Amino acid sequence: MEHPEIKSRAGEDVSPAEDMKSALSDFMSEFKTFSDGIDARFQQQEDRMTKLDRKSLIAARPVLSAGAHDEVPHQKAFAAYLRSGDDEGLRDLPLEGKAMSSTVAADGGYLVDPQTSDHIKSALNSTASLRAIASIVTVEATSYDLLVDHADMGAGWANEDTATGETAAPQIDRITIPLNELSAMPKVSQRLLDDSAFDIENWLASRIADKFARSEASAFVAGNGADKPKGFLTYPVTPNASWEWGKIGYVSTGVSGGIETGDPIIELVYALGAEYRAGASFVMNSKTAGTVRKLKDADGRFLWSDGLSQGEPARLMGYPVLIAEDMPDVAAGANAIAFGDFAQGYTIAERPDVRLLRDPFSAKPHVLFYATKRVGGAVSDFKAIKLLKFAA
Repeated sequence: MEHPEIKSRAGEDVSPAEDMKSALSDFMSEFKTFSDGIDARFQQQEDRMTKLDRKSLIAARPVLSAGAHDEVPHQKAFAAYLRSGDDEGLRDLPLEGKAMSSTVAADGGYLVDPQTSDHIKSALNSTASLRAIASIVTVEATSYDLLVDHADMGAGWANEDTATGETAAPQIDRITIPLNELSAMPKVSQRLLDDSAFDIENWLASRIADKFARSEASAFVAGNGADKPKGFLTYPVTPNASWEWGKIGYVSTGVSGGIETGDPIIELVYALGAEYRAGASFVMNSKTAGTVRKLKDADGRFLWSDGLSQGEPARLMGYPVLIAEDMPDVAAGANAIAFGDFAQGYTIAERPDVRLLRDPFSAKPHVLFYATKRVGGAVSDFKAIKLLKFAA
């Protein structure tokens, strides 16, 4: 701050009060100038923040017209391929943004777009099959190898004066689950494909999902392992008292083709090891469930109890029940009920992609859609699954 020079007239002295008054006046003038500058800067900052908020609100504002949404490029290209066989859109997708593999030649098919693939996966998981309770792994190879330690190592007591001898070594087995090709080939007329009102994507997804779901559910239970998953009911069975690795133990009902009391079910539950019972489930079809839910204990209480809330599975002896229609009906010698921890006992290996090939020539005037998926399944722990055999 500058201090004005106070000059006095000849022969006169300047009063100290006048000097102070002049300095204070200059200070207030400069402070007002400084304050005005700060206010101007605050106003500029406020204007900038207001403009930024307006831009953010405009970007987040919902579109009023449904036509304003841009179609996803890969979905548009995939729809064009399904309807007319035009694969130019698939080939022109940028490499880093491809949702389908255009590195595969047109005669080898294209990967299903993510929306369709997710729809198929959701339908598979919601189907009443072992997928709901089994272990599912995703692999990129042609098979899945699983190492299982099914024998305990030896141990013994020792002291400092006694030499420790060699104990038994653990036994490890390798279980190989090959991936088999599951296919579906629905067809549709070219006239429907030309109709823009026909939702070809959802139709195709639902048809493939239905075919895949029914084929998988059957193979996981009763598949023979020849170009398909090996079902857990196709493995050798043996009475639980003489169980050995590689076979599935069973408990008999005591009545050929029937069950009279709930005692065999109680015996089945406790035939399973304690380490598996915490995550165990019953598996049976609807007809068997109709027979079992009539059983009562010694006090007249039903062994079966329905779910307490929507979506909760029914329970038998306190354990959830999976209704899988591919399980056998109650008959003489039938293994109609399975009980076990299928998350440990059965493994499903699959590749995540679904491939689709459009064939407009083989079934004119219809167009065939050949969809394939690779999946395999096998028992991974023979201790984790027990069967109830309806036999004497």
